[in-house]
Amino acid sequence: MTKNIHTVVIAKDLADLIPVFFRNRQKEVETLRSALAAGEFEQLRQLGHRMKGVGNSYGFAAISEIGKRVEDGARAADRAGINACLGEYANYLSKVQVVYE
Repeated sequence: MTKNIHTVVIAKDLADLIPVFFRNRQKEVETLRSALAAGEFEQLRQLGHRMKGVGNSYGFAAISEIGKRVEDGARAADRAGINACLGEYANYLSKVQVVYE
């Protein structure tokens, strides 16, 4: 297996939803970047909170963890911390591999 690939095991009954889920996550990265550039910390907080929920709902704990850090960073107006989270999020999305069972 390639190094730095994140493998996530998902129930087969979610297989049809995963492509849309990932398209929405890619759009979310851009929305987060725009909000950060505009200093929209309340929007960042809300997006981070939503990431926490959708990540765990679909079995992607890493998305929930990053979302928590975005939410916490937004509360603290921590631009650098949020920016680091966004880089980690984009990297994760580019390397996650889904296995259905």
